[in-house]
Amino acid sequence: MKTSVFFGALTVAGLAAGAAAAGTLDDVKARGKLNCGVTTGLVGFAAPDANGEWKGFDVAVCRAVAAAVLGDGNAVEFVPTTGKTRFTALASGEIDMLARNTTWTFSRDVDLKFTFVGVNYYDGQGFMVPKALGVSSAKDLDGATVCIQTGTTTELNLADFFRSNNISYEPVPIETNAEGQQQYLAGACDTYTTDASGLAATRATFENPGDHVLLPEIISKEPLGPLVRHGDNEWGDVVRWTLNAMISAEELGVTSANITEMSAGTNNPEINRLLGTEGELGKMLGLEADWAMKALSVGGNYGEVFEKNIGEATPIGLARGLNAQWTDGGLLYSPPFR
Repeated sequence: MKTSVFFGALTVAGLAAGAAAAGTLDDVKARGKLNCGVTTGLVGFAAPDANGEWKGFDVAVCRAVAAAVLGDGNAVEFVPTTGKTRFTALASGEIDMLARNTTWTFSRDVDLKFTFVGVNYYDGQGFMVPKALGVSSAKDLDGATVCIQTGTTTELNLADFFRSNNISYEPVPIETNAEGQQQYLAGACDTYTTDASGLAATRATFENPGDHVLLPEIISKEPLGPLVRHGDNEWGDVVRWTLNAMISAEELGVTSANITEMSAGTNNPEINRLLGTEGELGKMLGLEADWAMKALSVGGNYGEVFEKNIGEATPIGLARGLNAQWTDGGLLYSPPFR
């Protein structure tokens, strides 16, 4: 399984070194469009609607970066990628950034030569089963057939979990979430395993979501976040601080409803620096002074994006949990804008 997850590591690393040297920020400005890698379709995170317009939690990050750089959140070409193709697409320069439910790991950072700019969702791997199966714990899945997406950390976590619990399983390899959903509903596997957020998003699309349950075990840490190529620090800073702007804006109370008013100036120096009315943070990034305001004007702050796409009021119904602000007991935290 290790071979499938890190397939072509040396090739990917070589491609990344070459592509990074080009200067992605200049390329995006010259092109007038951001090429953003996303999943092939996961409702709530990244999926085209009935009109073909991409929407979702990860999509919002892409649009925010496009707005920060180009002043237009619609200046994005969304490139669907699978677990196997995503890293080659990024390393080769086909995409400028990847925002695709991708777990930050040592090997991907160090061996594959990618830079994770932060975490936009703290997750963990879980299991979904039909309620009719009568299973209440993942430890009861001895001998089960398991739908598992190839080229992912999920593959390795699954092997570790079953081995450590001295139980066996039969993998049913899939390449996309759509294929996994189809196989699972067709009964080709007893359980489907992936990030718990992905399972919730997938279940929300079922005709009878209540017929399926998420088992209580979370068997891994899955810090998901956007990534860029190693060696292009200027571009990495742009993507990193755009994500941080979304996180900080929520903490500072900057929303899509009040951002215009606040951009006229406030009594809070950090808000002023964030929105470009004080200091020269935009110039340091090679962007306009109001880069963060433009980014935030597309979809709002982190909390707004979360609630709109995957929050408790949506069919996906995810609680903030670990993804709450640090001031609310979560892990969400941005370095200061100063």
